[in-house]
Amino acid sequence: MRTAHKGFWILLATILGSSMAFIDSNVVNVALPRLQVDLAASVANVQWVVEAYALFLGSLLLVGGALGDRFGRKRIFALGILLFALASIACGFAQTIGQLITARAVQGIGGALLTPGSLAIIRASFDESRRGRAIGLWSGFSSITSALGPVIGGWLVQYASWRWVFFINIPLAALVLIIIYLRVPESRNEQATHRLDSAGALLVTLGLGSLVFGLIEANTHGLFDPMIVLYLGIGLLACCAFLYVEYRSPAAMLPLHLFRSRTFAGTNLLTLFLYAALGAALFFLPFNLISVQHYPPTAAGASLLPFTLLMFSLSRWSGGLVTRYGSRLPLVVGPLIVAVGYLLMALPGTEGSYWTTFFPAIVVLGLGMSITVAPLTTTVMGAVEDSYAGAASGVNNAVARVAGLLAIAIFGIVVQSVFDQVLTQQLQHLPLSADLTHLIELERTKLVGIELPHTITPALKQQLEQRIAGSFVSSFRVVMLCSAFLALISSLCAWLTVPGPLRPTATLEEQECGDNACTLSAQQHVH
Repeated sequence: MRTAHKGFWILLATILGSSMAFIDSNVVNVALPRLQVDLAASVANVQWVVEAYALFLGSLLLVGGALGDRFGRKRIFALGILLFALASIACGFAQTIGQLITARAVQGIGGALLTPGSLAIIRASFDESRRGRAIGLWSGFSSITSALGPVIGGWLVQYASWRWVFFINIPLAALVLIIIYLRVPESRNEQATHRLDSAGALLVTLGLGSLVFGLIEANTHGLFDPMIVLYLGIGLLACCAFLYVEYRSPAAMLPLHLFRSRTFAGTNLLTLFLYAALGAALFFLPFNLISVQHYPPTAAGASLLPFTLLMFSLSRWSGGLVTRYGSRLPLVVGPLIVAVGYLLMALPGTEGSYWTTFFPAIVVLGLGMSITVAPLTTTVMGAVEDSYAGAASGVNNAVARVAGLLAIAIFGIVVQSVFDQVLTQQLQHLPLSADLTHLIELERTKLVGIELPHTITPALKQQLEQRIAGSFVSSFRVVMLCSAFLALISSLCAWLTVPGPLRPTATLEEQECGDNACTLSAQQHVH
């Protein structure tokens, strides 16, 4: 009884702690259109609200897991919760877009410390006979909070303020810290050295940060501006240096020898393309729903519920596909269905009911991801020796996050370019004054968030709003078509690199754990 009682508190702390990161990742996208208006931010600024968090989370995720193993999982998990909470307070009180971006970066560091710790604490605290059920409960309840997060966040944005999206973390963090202090035992890997790959962490953060900065700022300065070329060059050099350091380091955060496995390399390439498409789609979708389709934030937050519910309810079924057919077939078919979902997402214009426009696309997208995700995790972990299963899972998770990080930056250039071209054509035949034309030129970087002056006539304002919305829809369609293409490439990767049939090497209990944990991985936007 005492053991069961202790297990309850451990599960409660890890579920609430990990849910903070999952909810925040999902909720922020819903808040972006509103905070863009309140803080007078460009789309590049708004991209950084997501990218600053994703950059440090993706770059330091493997470091966070290593810190927990070496210095104590409870200690690092609690530190991550505390840092995440303090950064959330700073986000909520931010008065400028720069302050918000800085606070989001710190939040990403906190997320990198707490995210790997939650599952690691469960694995260390429960014996094998109870571990599968514990991880299943962690996954199930965390999935529920992730599903409700966007709805709650949308409601807060609609009826209170986008700032409450961040303040909601504070009571959760306080409760988790109290439980950790009183009820959660400390654990660590006694065989781990205290040597950390600090050079690798610094280089990958510098490399990804420079690349993302160059890509995002290219919308303002142009891709061939000397400053942009410099940043992109620094990013590429730092990434190459990171790979060299990882190859030489005895304590590498990225074990490059794992990529000698053709299956491991191929499935991570599949992950890169598939999650790049997902990250870009989920970033731009709220702008379409809220600013073009005029959905209330609550409805926009609820629009992805079918996706989340399918991922949760079909996770065990999709794990069974591996047992019955091997991994190759679902990893080829799943991304093909995902591609169809993106094609359906490209069809809606500026009008129409949710049930006949975005709902079918989201259902197909959710079905395709449900078929793909559990077999992907099983294949990644089965492609390496058992002793490297944790490292393989961590690398695959980091690849998914980095994919979303880069995709938002790259597709931002595509969206801005298409939007500018279409809007220029749309405005040619309107009677616009020189001052109004100049104002629209200055506001173009806000995309569908362009603010029109109140001095123009209602009829002209309506015409301009329709043309701005139509221009954004055109750019959104291009993103969806590109996402469909990326999904097709990911299917091709599976066809070429995953042997078939491939049987899982894990036990049924471990497979269920992997399936459930992977459901959560798919819900994070990366981004």
